[in-house]
Amino acid sequence: MTTADTPPRTLPSTSDNQLLADAGEGTRVEFRGLVKDYGTTRVLHGLDLDIAPGEFVSLLGPSGCGKTTALRVLAGLEAATEGSVRLGDVDVSRVPTNRRDIGMVFQSYSLFPHLRVLDNVSFGLRRRGMRKKDAARRATDALDLVGLDHLAERFPHQLSGGQQQRVALARALVTEPRVLLLDEPLSALDAKVRVQLRDEIRRIQLRLGITTVFVTHDQEEALAVSDRIAVMERGRIEQVGTPEDLYLRPASATVAAFVGVSSVVPGLAAGDRVEVWGRSLPLHTPGLNGDVEVFLRPENVLLVAPDGPSGIDATVQESTFMGNFRRTLVRTADGALVRVQHAASDHLEYAEGVRIELAVVPVAARARTATA
Repeated sequence: MTTADTPPRTLPSTSDNQLLADAGEGTRVEFRGLVKDYGTTRVLHGLDLDIAPGEFVSLLGPSGCGKTTALRVLAGLEAATEGSVRLGDVDVSRVPTNRRDIGMVFQSYSLFPHLRVLDNVSFGLRRRGMRKKDAARRATDALDLVGLDHLAERFPHQLSGGQQQRVALARALVTEPRVLLLDEPLSALDAKVRVQLRDEIRRIQLRLGITTVFVTHDQEEALAVSDRIAVMERGRIEQVGTPEDLYLRPASATVAAFVGVSSVVPGLAAGDRVEVWGRSLPLHTPGLNGDVEVFLRPENVLLVAPDGPSGIDATVQESTFMGNFRRTLVRTADGALVRVQHAASDHLEYAEGVRIELAVVPVAARARTATA
């Protein structure tokens, strides 16, 4: 079976594949003041989001934050309580799902078990009245796009999980939808297949130019494939930005805590500076003074030998070898747990209980008011 170690597959040329030949520039998608209530419970609180034609945008957040609900409202599977959804220049809030011209891939593959792969992919085309021969040709092109044209005559139970999800992707693309919706489509796959399929979805999306909305709780997935990411929390969008913006310049402590790995350590804020372990850092979070909790990325904390020229005492709790780097968890003298990312080739000892010292890289930090 293909793994993530396999070199990227060469996509068919546009002259050989009708789907690629028909590739367009995508469709603008807009959420305007989107509200969704279930009884007395409000799960979406006035979402506003503008997705450019051909853009790949991820809705990222923890379980229960409302990201799948937003996707289902966009698909027409749920009706908005207030607000509107627009595709291009058209308000589709009251347009049924089958007339919105979207393709959707779910976490579950949802393939027809009694149909062969080719028939699964061509099903939507046949329902639209396309002749069997033409539908088969178009379905073969879609399977070629995902690298499964050689498995067209198999049944779903004869495929691996990754192959079944590729068939689901081909089925979503074969009708040439205006917008592609992906609802955690990779979460049921093993790690290597997940990475490979994630990258392949992005490559195909770029070639087709299709506007794509991707729901995930996996920050690594979102960072790897997105043009922009909307971080959601409790039915609201906390920040929308490029992966680099969210990681390097989070707009809030919530985003800093959720995107990437951070440690929370005590600090003292005054104006636009915060003191951490005796070192003054620029403070991105405005309006804070006094005791705060500071978010530090693992790569911005340094391990130094005991009795070095500067540092704060800490004790190693555990250290994990990650290949070309190590991630070491330490506890400082004031009780804070801090993750440090460092080269695997250095010669310091990281056994549990070893005393070490920490220093902080002088980069701008995010903080929040200290909890009692």
